[in-house]
Amino acid sequence: MRNDESLPPQGRLRGAIARLTSSLRAQLFAWVVLTLIGAICINLYLSFRSADITADLITDHTLLASARVIAEAVHVDPGGTVQVDIPPAALEMFDTGYGDRVFYQVVTAWGNLIAGYPGLPQPRRQQVGEDAVFRSDYVRLMLLNHPIVGLGEDSTISVTVAVTHNSQYAMRRRLWLSDFAKQLGLVLIAGLVTIVGLQRGLAPVLRLRDAVRERGRQRLDPLEPDMVQSELRPLVHALNDHMERVQNQMAAQRRFVSNAAHQLRTPLALISTQASVAARENDNARRDEALQALRSSTRQVTRLASQLLTLSRAEPGSRRPRNDTIDLVATARRVLETLAEEALRHDIDLGLEAGDAPVHVEGDGLMLREMLVNLVDNALRYTPAGGRVTVGVGRNGDDALLWVEDSGPGIPEAERAQVFERFYRIIGTEPEGSGLGLAIVREVVDGAGGSVTLGDAAEGGLLVTVKLPAV
Repeated sequence: MRNDESLPPQGRLRGAIARLTSSLRAQLFAWVVLTLIGAICINLYLSFRSADITADLITDHTLLASARVIAEAVHVDPGGTVQVDIPPAALEMFDTGYGDRVFYQVVTAWGNLIAGYPGLPQPRRQQVGEDAVFRSDYVRLMLLNHPIVGLGEDSTISVTVAVTHNSQYAMRRRLWLSDFAKQLGLVLIAGLVTIVGLQRGLAPVLRLRDAVRERGRQRLDPLEPDMVQSELRPLVHALNDHMERVQNQMAAQRRFVSNAAHQLRTPLALISTQASVAARENDNARRDEALQALRSSTRQVTRLASQLLTLSRAEPGSRRPRNDTIDLVATARRVLETLAEEALRHDIDLGLEAGDAPVHVEGDGLMLREMLVNLVDNALRYTPAGGRVTVGVGRNGDDALLWVEDSGPGIPEAERAQVFERFYRIIGTEPEGSGLGLAIVREVVDGAGGSVTLGDAAEGGLLVTVKLPAV
């Protein structure tokens, strides 16, 4: 495994980015900071608009004040001529040190220019600031209509004042930069608070990590939920539940291995003994008898090994899940054809009760067939000669039903829950069995999302009913 120092700069950069993107702390910090930055960008845009409006408002008030000062300086001389002496204060109020140029125009109601700059644009409305271009300069305009005593019917004049945007832009920039500095300070403070908060908030998670790491391989006792915040306690409970399931599975595995070893030890020892007897025996008849017993023991061990393999495959997580769609009627018919010879050899009437319509279910086709094989094989083993074994397939609403009934001795009601345990065999039963048949059935049915129940058959034997979701 290479370390980062052996990688080129681009590789180290990609590695650092990958570590950051996979870090919970980095992700939480990024979300908080990105949210703050987004909110601040919106706020800065609104601040810019507010600064622009404020600068326009102040400029408009200054323009209006200047126009009024000029208008109040307009008078009519004794000869009836309108004259104006522009007060210096009307223009000096724009001297803010930013080099603004001021333009003005005084016009009578009949259109005579009294003073000012000819060609100055006229705003559309009076006392409302407007932007325009005059002599290649961008200016802000204000128009004021003012009455003049002594002019008769046309007793008003129009005063227009314009100023370039230098001071207005400077005012807007100062206002916006002031808000920007405040927002930047808030982001830095929020970032520092977020880092401290993340360190303190993630501390219980790190304690949980250390508590899990410090445990030994065989230590699966529950963790204390109070070591983390309330939002993380469901995670601790889930870990405790998982460790409990692991403990149960390990215990079941140990029991299974122990029971399997015990179950295999006896027939293997018997095989060894029978082989030794056959090797020493000189009498052909007795040698044949020993060899026949040897073949019987070998078949028993082979069946036990086969059932152990089937049970291991039926356990959850032992193989990739399959969702085959199978017809229970066709599957039951093929299984009965396979076991028909065994039934004839023991003089047992093996029959099938099913309609012509297929009954489809979803699941692992191979395991569902093994389930049916074990059910029928168990029924054949415990049914006496001349008895009957019947397999039925049907449908009840959304459920597919499979039942196997026999005319054997049945199972006492007190032991029906225990017979699903591995290697459990009812005391006093004559047929040689491994005690795995019904355990395999339960594992397969549970894996297919169904249920299995035991009851009394009509002829006094056992009735096994399997209910599976139909499709």
